[in-house]
Amino acid sequence: MKFRSFVLGVILSVLFAVPLFADDSVAENVVEQPAEVGAVPDSVVAADPLQKGKTGITAIDTLSVNEWDIPTKRNSLAMTMLFAIFPGGGQFYTEHYVRGGFITGIELLLLYEVTANKSYQHRRVLEQAQPLRDSVAFYTNKVLREKNRDSLAYYHEKRTEFIARVHEKSDKKMEQEDLRKAETAWMYGLYLYSFFDAFGIWYNNNYRSVELKSMKTALLWSIIPGFGQMYNREFGKMGLLYMAFIGSATSIWTSQNMVEYYLDRKHIVEQESTTSEEYERVAERVTYYRKNRNQYIWAIALLYLYSVGDAAVDALLSDFDNPMHLAVLPRLEGGVQALMTFDF
Repeated sequence: MKFRSFVLGVILSVLFAVPLFADDSVAENVVEQPAEVGAVPDSVVAADPLQKGKTGITAIDTLSVNEWDIPTKRNSLAMTMLFAIFPGGGQFYTEHYVRGGFITGIELLLLYEVTANKSYQHRRVLEQAQPLRDSVAFYTNKVLREKNRDSLAYYHEKRTEFIARVHEKSDKKMEQEDLRKAETAWMYGLYLYSFFDAFGIWYNNNYRSVELKSMKTALLWSIIPGFGQMYNREFGKMGLLYMAFIGSATSIWTSQNMVEYYLDRKHIVEQESTTSEEYERVAERVTYYRKNRNQYIWAIALLYLYSVGDAAVDALLSDFDNPMHLAVLPRLEGGVQALMTFDF
């Protein structure tokens, strides 16, 4: 009976890889089972050869961290920047065809709008204004030559009517010029975003990083708009912010120019009559462009606050894709255990 028990013990010890007999040299290399289930001994932690953010399992460590990690052999920085000279070209080179198509398409539409379409609108307004100018000249000549008082009043009224319509066309031309300047700024801003985004794609496609970044440092960098995104290596977001800042700042400037233009017009018209349709129209345009200017001022303030908050959140979640946050580990008692950790 004792012999059978001994044989059974030997078999079980071999199956579970736990030696019944060991000398002192062997015992030093054996890691004792921790008292608590799932706990990791200090000796194992100290001897862990894994790098931070790496599991040692190829299938996990090679998982895509974000959308930039697509299989591509086009990893040349020089070629990426060279193609990025053309809007969307850097995205096409790095095989991001959808994003590159959107950028190229919108850039071409803006280019057409600020060149061909605005030139056509300018010519169209001049063509429409020319008959009105001729009418003003005609009735001005009538007023200068007419002796009859009743006829003189009629000619003066018609002359005033056509002058108001000429002013309306002139105002429209000024508004088109204002819009052209703003659209040009947005076009340049989109080009800048395309350039930064292409560099960001190249960078993130070549440098996989799941290291936790300092939220405090990100906040300090974000005092300068866009620099917090640069610290987090979010170059595409940096370019997007600069595009919005450039477009909004230019829109504030052009809207303020239109406010001053219509204020001058308002002061001239109110000397004649404050109850005329011309006065009401000019006053309405002053209000419209003031509101437009104020909206863009608020937009810049909100963009700045967003850039600060975005930099802080990106730094806080910078290692969110770290494969060590979720791991499946074997248990000595049998089976597996899931382990999830978060760094704050």
